Amino acid sequence: MDRLRQRADFLAVANGARANSPAFVLQSRPRDDSGPIRIGFTVTKKNGNAPARNRIRRRLRELVKRLDPVSMQPHHDYVLVGRRDALSRPFAAMLDDLRIAFTKPARHTARGSHKGPSTGRGQKPGAAAPAGRKPD
Repeated sequence: MDRLRQRADFLAVANGARANSPAFVLQSRPRDDSGPIRIGFTVTKKNGNAPARNRIRRRLRELVKRLDPVSMQPHHDYVLVGRRDALSRPFAAMLDDLRIAFTKPARHTARGSHKGPSTGRGQKPGAAAPAGRKPD
């Protein structure tokens, strides 16, 4: 198992599937290559000062160490986004949450890949085009 370190890799995984938990969000994305499973950890500044964020990150890393790698899908990238509840949630409960997050079908989010027709800002589908615009 390898670590994600490049910003581009984190951004690519952010567009993939998600599984929510009180202490973290698990993001995942399949890769086309045959490389090992890669995992990254991130905690935003809204979760506290640097020592609090580091504690959250350390707890998330320890969760992954104790988890059986067989439960992860091969040729995938994963990112664990820490939440403030990771500081107060019991470690055993977080470990159960992570196991469940890897087994349950993830909710897929399609950011920026909406293929439907553009309706304009604040308009309902089927509404007329804004006045003052010349038709093509």
